[in-house]
Amino acid sequence: MNTILTGDRPTGNLHLGHYVGSLRTRKTMQDDPNNNLFVMIADIQALTDNARTPEKVSSNVLEVALDYLAVGLDPQKSTLFIQSQIPELSELTMYYLNLVSVGRVRRNPTVKTEIEQKNFGEGVPTGFFIYPISQASDITAFKANLVPVGEDQKPMVEQAQEIVHSFNSTYQEVLINPKGVLPEKGMGRLPGIDGRGKMSKSLNNGIYLADSKETVDKKVMNMYTDPNHIHVQDPGNVEGNMVFTYLDVFAKDKNYVQELKEQYQQGGLGDVKIKRYLIEVLDEVLTPMRTRREKFAQDPQYVMDLLKEGSLAAEQIAAQTLDEVKTAMGINYFR
Repeated sequence: MNTILTGDRPTGNLHLGHYVGSLRTRKTMQDDPNNNLFVMIADIQALTDNARTPEKVSSNVLEVALDYLAVGLDPQKSTLFIQSQIPELSELTMYYLNLVSVGRVRRNPTVKTEIEQKNFGEGVPTGFFIYPISQASDITAFKANLVPVGEDQKPMVEQAQEIVHSFNSTYQEVLINPKGVLPEKGMGRLPGIDGRGKMSKSLNNGIYLADSKETVDKKVMNMYTDPNHIHVQDPGNVEGNMVFTYLDVFAKDKNYVQELKEQYQQGGLGDVKIKRYLIEVLDEVLTPMRTRREKFAQDPQYVMDLLKEGSLAAEQIAAQTLDEVKTAMGINYFR
């Protein structure tokens, strides 16, 4: 039996990039009877760089939960929970901090890159600086042996592995060593509709799972293609053309996509036609999600009750791990 931990920061609605990169994989993992899936809404982590605007985080907890339900994550099969409602995670973080040097955190390439991207300088919040240790707490609290991550998050799993080794060798063999699970080849980050790097909330270049059909249609019609393909008869480039990039990912009929590519490259195929085809393809993917999302959105209290139930279940497991950790450390004085 595999125990898997994954999750998202609630700083906005989830988009197709999340779907391609992780959400549909989670659905597959969830439906495997050999997997025990924990899905965390990581609001504590989101607060590390949004502490002055906490409403940005709290207002999106429900939105992310609705996105989870929309893609088919099932609270009867997976444990969906809110990070801040598991106090044991913060206590574990405190113990693990003593096993990691400041120099080691500074060398974490993901942390270094994100600090530069956010222009923190010397003003980096301490919580943000040490969030790899917090992630290690999340992973080990549920004794996850598998952690789905993108390439940029590999250092986080490596940090968790180091903490597990340090704890187990210093105290007792209590913690499970996690393994990072990378996306399948070709299933990495989805570029934004503007062609400017990855699909991102901050760049506002995404198609969101919560978008209406009208919104998606409009975004597709404004999608970046080949700026030199001015007239229908002109030969066009497929490379870097976001419409074809998305068709490669989402279209089921790969032979038809190949035919469109060849025709586009030869000339005689306009952008409007391929965009309309992409609209059909995305509509087939997104319509079932919209239907499920709208159904659950009608009863937000029910959704929050599901999260409360999942959080209570998650806390019981984290509490057991914390008890074992404190016993191993010799600080479970009144047990």
